[in-house]
Amino acid sequence: MSATQKENPQTREGGGSGVADENPASPERFIRLQAELVVQITDTGQLRSAALGRIAEEEHMPDDERTHARDAVQRDEAEALAYLVDPFDLVGEVPGVELVQASWSSAHTDYDPDAEEWELYEEDDER
Repeated sequence: MSATQKENPQTREGGGSGVADENPASPERFIRLQAELVVQITDTGQLRSAALGRIAEEEHMPDDERTHARDAVQRDEAEALAYLVDPFDLVGEVPGVELVQASWSSAHTDYDPDAEEWELYEEDDER
């Protein structure tokens, strides 16, 4: 399993009225957004090639980390996927939102779309 965490220490104070604007550290200003995805790898070679390309383009990656990253991508598709998926891309263009912290990981899983454990929404029997 691979996990990467990036933080943006900058926070912007917005104008306007309301308690959240008066106190930048108030809980109303921060929202934890959680998403869970299951993807199927349809072309391992294409996935690895794209991940290796991303690693090669990374200007600020130290050589020892780059070597480790290449090795990990060659061994494991989940590692390759982790190098290509960036949570910053999910909210980068959302107006009025600044990503302050993100973490993500990818891992192999046994997926059965018919199993109860994979149901995304629980049904309320009392309706």
